[in-house]
Amino acid sequence: MPDLSVNRRQLLKIGLLGSAVLAGGGLLSRTFTAAADGPASGFTMLRESDLPLLNRLTPLLLQGTAPEEAMPQAVQDTLVSLDLGLQHLSPALAKQVQQLFDVLSLPLTRGPLTGVWGDWSHASDDELRAFLQRWQNSSLALLRQGHASLLQMTLMAWYASPRSWAHCAYPGPPKI
Repeated sequence: MPDLSVNRRQLLKIGLLGSAVLAGGGLLSRTFTAAADGPASGFTMLRESDLPLLNRLTPLLLQGTAPEEAMPQAVQDTLVSLDLGLQHLSPALAKQVQQLFDVLSLPLTRGPLTGVWGDWSHASDDELRAFLQRWQNSSLALLRQGHASLLQMTLMAWYASPRSWAHCAYPGPPKI
């Protein structure tokens, strides 16, 4: 039987090699998709590759804030508001949001980080809830920050929309 033990130096070499392969693959993938993936139709900042995630995740995050029959319009309003909000971010912060969406969209990173191995459009509500809970309770601060960012961006975009105000009895901003 061969000796399969690994010493610390070998483990570090394997780890560095694996990191280099993943970083190189991610860089190549991002390079090819970033060049071809401009803003989605009707949006300025949101890209076509962002929409499957956002179209699937937004209704789950907005559950209880709008009647079920109004949810498709609520999702659309939220995405329009989110796109507008992203336009007003600093370039550095907008780039970070795009990187978050890239990590969640690329199959190479989506599966291991979220537990959703297929397309977002095919993910069940339970898989999405498990992903959100996994990130919310992660021991990695970066994943917890990603969860908070997704949640806050989505909810802020929804509550910035006048259609959301009736549900929470908000009369709107004062008229000046």
